[in-house]
Amino acid sequence: MTFPLKTILIDDEALAISRLKRLLGKQPDVFTVIGEAANGAEGLALVEAQRPDVIFLDIEMPLLNGFEMLARLTYMPLVIFATAYDQYAIRAFEEHSIDYLLKPIEGERLERTIHKIRSVVELGSRSESANHFPNADNLFKLLERMQPKKEIHSISVKTGDKIKLIPLPDIAFFEAEDKYVFLSTTDGQKFLTSYTITTLAEKLPNTFVRISRSALVNVHRISEVVKHFDGKFLIVLSDKKSTKLTSGSTYADAVKSLLEI
Repeated sequence: MTFPLKTILIDDEALAISRLKRLLGKQPDVFTVIGEAANGAEGLALVEAQRPDVIFLDIEMPLLNGFEMLARLTYMPLVIFATAYDQYAIRAFEEHSIDYLLKPIEGERLERTIHKIRSVVELGSRSESANHFPNADNLFKLLERMQPKKEIHSISVKTGDKIKLIPLPDIAFFEAEDKYVFLSTTDGQKFLTSYTITTLAEKLPNTFVRISRSALVNVHRISEVVKHFDGKFLIVLSDKKSTKLTSGSTYADAVKSLLEI
């Protein structure tokens, strides 16, 4: 790895990317920005295709958050988090030997990051650093513990140029299709969300139960549960379409427990 370093910026805030590009542009001997991504899914594809030396990565993003994106990478560049989380979170991550910048990013703080990067490159220890990169799942759990749980009453979805709020009681189920997750309402409407199933399972109240790797259902919208083969269940919902979903065999105990069957 040689200077200037091939660099990719991954953040869903256009202003944050613009500010970071301006700061990195003042360091042409250190960074060459070769790409930008507005969410974790785009970032994943871009990193795998371009194989940069370093990425500046936001944490909370649509489709895939920063940790979920890292967990799916087959190629690991040097990672610098750029996040709005508070100083307590920063100290916790610094204990894991990860450098990251608090938004809005300041030039003086970026200089410290550059010093760390130069040390890694000059020591020729990039591969060693990657091998000691903390597990993304563990980092995600650490972040969850540090952040207060917020009570969620609705899910926001984009409809054209507008953002619509769907109250949780109006949602019958969530289902993943390929790399996207859709929510279906009780009156039969379907909307694309910006969340993963895993993230929804973490954030939603216990009135929503995960019945498979790809589906979460509203317990209050379940009208019938039928035993299926291989320890699975057929979940019939009371939505307009009387949707039928099949539970995963590994989720049988959760279904039984939450539905008291």
